[in-house]
Amino acid sequence: MNKAHILTIGAAVRDVFLTSPGFAIIRSPQFSTGYGECVALGAKIEVEQCVFATGGGATNAAATFSHLGFSTSVLAKIGNDEPGEAILLDLKAHGIATTHVKREKKGSTAYSTLLTTSSGERSVLVFRGVSAEWKESDIPPLSDTITSLYITPLGGNLEVLEKILERAKKKNIRVAINPGSSELKQGAAFLRLLPLISILILNKEEAQLLTAKAKADVPTLAATLHRLCPTVVITDGAQGSYAHDANDLWFSRTSSVKSLSRTGAGDAFGSGFVAATLSGMSTEEALQVGTLNAENVIQHVGAKAGILRAWPSKAMRARIRVTQARLS
Repeated sequence: MNKAHILTIGAAVRDVFLTSPGFAIIRSPQFSTGYGECVALGAKIEVEQCVFATGGGATNAAATFSHLGFSTSVLAKIGNDEPGEAILLDLKAHGIATTHVKREKKGSTAYSTLLTTSSGERSVLVFRGVSAEWKESDIPPLSDTITSLYITPLGGNLEVLEKILERAKKKNIRVAINPGSSELKQGAAFLRLLPLISILILNKEEAQLLTAKAKADVPTLAATLHRLCPTVVITDGAQGSYAHDANDLWFSRTSSVKSLSRTGAGDAFGSGFVAATLSGMSTEEALQVGTLNAENVIQHVGAKAGILRAWPSKAMRARIRVTQARLS
């Protein structure tokens, strides 16, 4: 077990995955993405697979850290219900401490239904429940045993986020964050917190939203955000990922594995990258570990099912090519 202790903070969710060839993808301007996942109205749709699992950024990331040998605990909110109990049992099965998981007497555990097509694309029906109801009193004192925080979406509550970051700074605790759109939409209010963060992890669309640079490429986005944060990591789906550290901008390709379900890929990448850096690996090696973790996850149904159970060997990492990238 690694001497470092990582506390992950954010959502804990009960997931159910439904897979059916009856979920059709239709191109239409009626949908915000340009495409809709549809079923015939009034029809009874046959489901080929029904998988119950647990998710949420905090628990998904915690599973990576625990599997890779870190002492790990989760700060999340669940209801006093069956989905909440399932989450607790699953965390314990992954070797994750549940001391900081808060069970609310009023309110329900977050729940997601993921409608997955035969190609692995999916739409998610989300009930946030108590997972998005954060207040300052939910944050316990950060003990001296905690060496790093990994923060996932907090329902857009920047006041709570700022309190966490201030406490971490006082304790000299390193912070990595993979925020959600509810935080990023607040623009300048979120940007002013970046100097308190060691590693910022976003996807391309999120980086464009945060910087208000809708047409910028990833190198430009990384350079812009790196002025405020020591390490900026930006993923671009199957196109690969970038990391801007103190010295260089690095680009990692993917190995183009076939996707069964993309749920949890971002959490797997971010937590894999951070785990590698905490273990003393270089930025290039961290990109390889993050990519391998994400690629393993998308080959399984369930956000935790494919998480790496051990550090990838040098030969495995070599499958992921990392090169220096040019700044635009």
